[in-house]
This record gives sequence, structure tokens and C-alpha cells, in this order.
Amino acid sequence: MSLQEKLNAGRFVVLAELEPPKGVNVDPVVMNAARVRSRVDAFVVPEMAHAVMKMSALGGAALLQGKGFETVMEVCCRDRNRLALQGDLLAAAALGVANVMVVGGETISHGDHHRAHPVCDIELVDLLDGMQKLGQGRDMAGIELNGYPRFFVGSTVNASASGGLLDLELAELDRKISAGAEFFVTPPVFDLRTFRAFMKRVGGRNAFIIPRVLLLKSVGMIRYMNRHETQMKVPESITSRIQKAPDKVRECIRVAAELVVALKEEGYRGVCLSTIEWEDKLGEILDEAAL
Repeated sequence: MSLQEKLNAGRFVVLAELEPPKGVNVDPVVMNAARVRSRVDAFVVPEMAHAVMKMSALGGAALLQGKGFETVMEVCCRDRNRLALQGDLLAAAALGVANVMVVGGETISHGDHHRAHPVCDIELVDLLDGMQKLGQGRDMAGIELNGYPRFFVGSTVNASASGGLLDLELAELDRKISAGAEFFVTPPVFDLRTFRAFMKRVGGRNAFIIPRVLLLKSVGMIRYMNRHETQMKVPESITSRIQKAPDKVRECIRVAAELVVALKEEGYRGVCLSTIEWEDKLGEILDEAAL
């Protein structure tokens, strides 16, 4: 079954991010995917996450698809104009990539090429609209295609928004759904009460919401995130727990696994595991979560 079929059937799905290499040595990426092949439903291939130059998501997704792994290819408006974005989407479809997730992308200043200029030729929702047109056989200029793609389309939603910002986030969610997005991945979830409240507000919207579970690496990482990230906060209870643990890496794995188990037990539709270049730990998280 495909990712879309599993979600439609009510299965709990496991997505896992696999960063493309900064270079052409793809062996570690393929090896990490192979280790958890039977336990991960699809691998999310980021598009130059944090504005750091790496192999493109199209290249990474095509590589993994060619080796029999189902993928979710990220598409980002930051770095390409509408010509290039459409060209990448047609290439992805021809190479067997069926799942696409449209993301906003971090600002260039976060990355490693500070002299680069963002393109931002098209807004995220407009790209989703354009993808609907591609699926109907025409490009964004209205010109007929010779064969057209069929994508299972996703995007992102900020599950940590509150108050008036939450109202705006839900309105944006509705725009994305109307533009064709069917599944949504959240920023990392650490506080289940906040996530429950968000899901209550989502209500019966026709969308699959997939919470992201981030593998923390250290107390230093937590403190940095709590200072600089606006879409996630790690509770002090988790920080203290990791700080006191004799084996901090092992405790970080346990924290991630416990979140996965809790989200599954509460009936959510799946999780997206994000390990940020610790992809070799994916199997340990799944072991700890008994998945």
C-alpha cells in the first residue's frame, strides 16, 4: 500500500526524514533507509533544510525511489521560480515520486551561503494551486501538458500557535486544503496538552495531521531551541530529565520514543521522525517505541 492508501485506510504511519548529503556520497543515506525499510512508511527528503546547501530533494527522492523506498519530496519556494518548480515536479512524477510536501523554507541568513538571494517568485498556496493545475493537465501558464502528474500533496501547519495566531493558522490551513493539500506535518511536538488543544480546533477538517517528533541531542540544543525557535518549546521537565541522565543520548532516544508511543495511543494518524543527521538512531527510536 502507498502512503496515501495507508492514511485513507486509517493506518498509523511512520515518516522519517532523511537529509540528502552535502556532496555525492549517497551510501550513508541508502544504508540508513535500508536499516528501517520495513518499519518506515515513507522517507521525507528535505529541500536544503535550514538554508544549508545540499543535494536537492529531487535528487535524493529519485535516488531512494529508484532503490524501492517510498519518499515524500519537499518543494520550497525560496530557491526556485515557477518555471524551475514546475520542471522539478514533472521530473519527480516521471521518476516515480508520488508524494510531495510544499514548505516555506527558512530564511537564507540561517544557512551557509549568506550571499545567496532568495527567489520567492511564488507564494506557497499559489504553488499548491499550480500543482492542482498540473494534475489537471495544464501548467501555470495554462498550456497543455503531454502527460500530467498525480501527486499526494502535503504541507506544514504550526500546531503550537495560540490565541489570535491560532485563528490565522487555521485560516491558512483552510486555504492550503482548498488548494489541494491533504496531509500536514507539524513542527516538533513536546507538549501533548498543547497538541490536543490544537487538534480540537482542527476538528473535522478533511486533512491528515502528522505531528513531528524531534530527536533531541543535548541540553545545549534544547536551550538554543527555546531561545531562538518560535514554533516549539521543550518543557523544563524534559530538559531536567536529560540533564540528570547518565547516558544522555540514550535518554534523548527514550524521550522521542515515548512521544511516538503517546501519540499513537491517543489515536493520531502517524508521526514524522526528525533526527537531524542522526539518522542512524532511527532504528533505536523504533525499537524503544516497539514499532
